[in-house]
Amino acid sequence: MSLINRRQRRLALVAAACAVVLSPAAALAAAGHPAAAPAVSSCATSDLRVWLGIPGDGAAGTTAYQLELSNVSSHTCTLMGYPGVSAVAMGEQQLGSPATRDASDPTLLVTLAPGATAHVFLEIVDTAFLPPATCHPTSAIGLKVYPPNDTTATVVPFSFQACKKAGPVFLTVRTTVTGTGIPAFSS
Repeated sequence: MSLINRRQRRLALVAAACAVVLSPAAALAAAGHPAAAPAVSSCATSDLRVWLGIPGDGAAGTTAYQLELSNVSSHTCTLMGYPGVSAVAMGEQQLGSPATRDASDPTLLVTLAPGATAHVFLEIVDTAFLPPATCHPTSAIGLKVYPPNDTTATVVPFSFQACKKAGPVFLTVRTTVTGTGIPAFSS
């Protein structure tokens, strides 16, 4: 037998062995079995209960809070990125500018099983530290929260002093992270 015939024969044997190994996987896929687990969908506002955790330490003139997002649905869902947060008056009228984003934490995918909670660090500036002419301090009755990547909001009842005028930064949020918040805000 020549060298070329031996190589061709070996290649044919290797190809046959591969076909035997791969046939069950191909048969399962052909029979309608998924090749991979289905993707987990994003958490919709209706999947979540949004609530304000215990206030923690903040920098001078600020108070830090944990904005908690608990999965109250019967399915696993995911969150990734920043929520939209703004102060609201009666009738859900927005007060001032929406929260700015603090990029101190990496943006990661957070998977929430039913009953699990993620959180976002939220800083609220005491409006007494802002120029009254640019802020126009007023009372907010809550926080309007759009969970990450959702266009439906929920309002978290919470009374605090906010700016009526847009411009001054009095709300800051960080990206969503896993677990419930801790009482301290680390800047």
